[in-house]
Order: sequence, then structure tokens, then C-alpha cells
Amino acid sequence: MGSFTKLNYKIIFHLMGLLLTVNGGFILLAALVSFLYKDGVTAEMTLAGVIGLAIGGMIMLFTKNHRKEIKKREGYVIVTFGWIFMSLVGTLPYLFTGAIPNFTNAFFETMSGFTTTGATILQDIESIPKGVLFWRSITHWIGGMGIIVLAIAILPLLGIGGMQLFAAEAPGPGGDKLHPRITDTAKRLWLIYVGYTIAETILLKLAGMSFFDAINHSLSTLASGGFSTKNNSLAFWNDQPLIQYIVILFMFLAGANFVLSYFAFKLKFSKILKDEEFKVYFLSTIGFTIIVSLVIYFQADISTTTITHPMVWGSFESAFRHALFQVIAIVTTTGFISADYTAWTPFLTIFFFGLMFLGGSAGSTAGGIKIMRHLIMIKNGILEFRRTLHPHAVLPVRYNKKGVPQTIVFNILGFFILYMLSFIIGTLVFSWLGLDFMTALGGAASTLGNVGPSIGDLGPVNNYAHLPNAAKWWSSFLMLIGRLELFTVLILLTPFFWRNR
Repeated sequence: MGSFTKLNYKIIFHLMGLLLTVNGGFILLAALVSFLYKDGVTAEMTLAGVIGLAIGGMIMLFTKNHRKEIKKREGYVIVTFGWIFMSLVGTLPYLFTGAIPNFTNAFFETMSGFTTTGATILQDIESIPKGVLFWRSITHWIGGMGIIVLAIAILPLLGIGGMQLFAAEAPGPGGDKLHPRITDTAKRLWLIYVGYTIAETILLKLAGMSFFDAINHSLSTLASGGFSTKNNSLAFWNDQPLIQYIVILFMFLAGANFVLSYFAFKLKFSKILKDEEFKVYFLSTIGFTIIVSLVIYFQADISTTTITHPMVWGSFESAFRHALFQVIAIVTTTGFISADYTAWTPFLTIFFFGLMFLGGSAGSTAGGIKIMRHLIMIKNGILEFRRTLHPHAVLPVRYNKKGVPQTIVFNILGFFILYMLSFIIGTLVFSWLGLDFMTALGGAASTLGNVGPSIGDLGPVNNYAHLPNAAKWWSSFLMLIGRLELFTVLILLTPFFWRNR
């Protein structure tokens, strides 16, 4: 049987306390927004923030004498429970203000925020107080920033999901202790993340959005989230193409490896051009957009409606823009909506469903399987044909002109199998809970891939409000495991994790 492993509980709780303190601070920032816009819920928002700070501060105080060492097991526990506890405390602004009085709904909305999924249960977003809407967008932004830290510092340490390749580009940890250089790397990427957010806010404001709408959509875009301040998402601005093109640009940047953005600012463009994943990301986006544009232009019914109003596809520019917008929104798992893609043609409904399994780049804020994994699986598959003909030949998988260790290839294959298994089980559970075939399929793909909008009754013109409570909790679980790269959460459910070998 073996004895139960001795975890460094003090550092686990200390870091949980730190996360909750940060959470509380951001809730207070949302309370300040509430005060500035005089939306009537400042006191409730402030109370929620103070409670978050108090809980986090007390936990940190009681665990201040901790051993500063994070091993793999502590890492798994911190990452998984960090997201859960932040989501639990994150429900307080919704509950205290009455914006979402039901706990299940509030937890769903918060988990959707922190996992940057963007699925919502809100029926009338525009009636929600501005301070609450800002907190809702902030949950995306914190989650997106957290994913960068995970990708750079935590996941390579845990050996998760082929992220070792990404760690090779950014200075990684040595042994079981976090290396100081990781902190420097994370700081640089945070700076880029913040810089992009400010840049998009300014550009959207100049393009015609209000400042409040601009900053909220920037927080959502850079996190690859999808929460909007409008019931109709970005379709609200269908008559302002410049706004949509700005969002398209930043969705694309958010879906690319943030390390490449760092190289761009250092003027090391050759590293970007040589990166295989970026080339596939860029070229596939163009290819998918051309396909969708042509289908919309030549096949979509002239009465095809966007979410806001009937729209005549009078020009190829319009077809191209909506195609590009929706392709990037789904591939990067941002999930903003400019039109109801399920109303275009049955072919495009299935096409977009397939894109939900692609995902953005490794080291980005996007969810999904990730392009790097697809690329290595395809390369390995092609090599299997050659190995069949030449069984004694040594044929390593090459990525960015470097041999990929077999352990990483196996890790990625294992991840893909686990992902598809999770999708199948996710669909079965949804169908068991009463969802129809298309909705169950779409719900599982969308929540696991952190996309947001889907197909069936969870399409762009609908949301998740009508789901039974059990389905909302199941959705929250799928969002969590999808965001944290499956292994991180699922390994905690295994008996051997809690035992010494």
C-alpha cells in the first residue's frame, strides 16, 4: 500500500493565501470602478474585496514560517486548488451585489472567468452594474496572466503536456526549486501582457468604443476569454469594422506564444520566422479564413442574420472580416462573437466545431489542445510510415530543427488520448443530464477547450443559463481540467499521487 506522502502543506496554504490576497485586491479595484461609475453596489463590492483580503492575509500569517521548497506534488496541489479557491472567493461580488444571487450560477460564471472560457449564464449583461462587469472581465485577465506563469514556471517543473519544449525557449527550473531566472522571464511576459492590454484599450477607445467598453474588452481579449459588456458581444459593433479588426489583431497576438512577442520587441524576428508552431498558426488561420470567406460569400443565405440585425453580405470585405473574426475567435478559444456562425451553413457549423479542438500556441493564453501538440503528433505519425519500411532506422521527431525526446512525444500522445477521452466522457455526462446530441457534443468541446460559444442550444445566440445545475457543475469541472492541462487536475484523483513510492 505504501504510506501517505508528506506534503509541504505550509507552502501550499501560504501560496493559496497569496492568491486570495491578490484576488481581494482586484475585487477592491472593481469596487473603485463601481464607485467612479456610481452604480450603487460599491459597498457590497468593497465588502467582498475586504473578505478576500482578510482570508488570504490570515492564511499567509499562519503559514509564514514555511519551508521555501516546491516539489512536484505541491505544485499540482497549488495549481489545482489555487484555481478552485480563487473561483470560490470570486463568487462574492456576484452574490453580495445580487447580480447573480444563485451560488451555482455565480461559481459557473467565476470559473468561466478564471479559466478564460467566456461561457456565461447572464441573460441581460447590460443591466449588470459596471463594477461587477469589470470584476467579471478582471477574472479573465487574472486567469490569462496565471496561465503565462503556469506555462513558464510551473508546468515545466511538473513535466506537463510537452511544455518542456516551451521551457527550452524560456529559462526553466532546475531540480525541484523554482529558479530565480523564471521570475525574470515571467516579469518580462507580464510586462508584454500589460502593455498589450493598455495598447488595445487605447486603440479601441480611439476607434469609437467608450473607455469602459474598451478596457473590458481588452482584459477579455488578451486573456483569450470572451466576456463582453454587451449582450451581442462584438456583433454590437458590426457597423464599425475598425473595432473588429483591432480585436482580431489582439486575439491573434494572445493566441501566439508570448515568448515570440518578447523576441519581436527585442527585434529578433528571425526566431519568430523560424518557429514552426507560429508558421502553422499563421498559415492555418489564413487558410481557414479563405475557406470560410468563400463559403459565406457564395453559399450563405442572403438573409443570414448576425446576432443584432439582418445583414446582407454586400461585399467580400464583410464576408472576409466575419470569417477572419470567427476563425481567430474559435482557434484562440477567445469566443467573441460577430455573427451566428451556426446559421451560415451546416458545413461551417461542423467546421467551427472542429476548430474547437485546435487551440492556440503553447505559451499563449489560449486553451485547447495547442498547435504544437498537433504538429508533433502529425510528424510522429508520418515517421511511423517510414519506420514501418525501415524498422532499424533511427528517425527522431524534429521540432524547430531539434530532435524531440521520445518521452515528450509519448507525453503528447498520452495528453491527446486523455483529452479525447475527457471529451467523450464529457459528452456522455451531458447527454445523461438531459442535453440533446448536438448540445452535449458542443458543450463538452467548448468547456474542455475553454472556447465559450458552441453549437446546438449553446450556440452564439444562446448561453449556458438554461442548463440544469448538475450540468453547470460538470461544465465547471471540464473548464478547470481543460485550462490546467488535464494531468494537473486528474492526477490528484489517483490513489498513487497521495502515497510514497
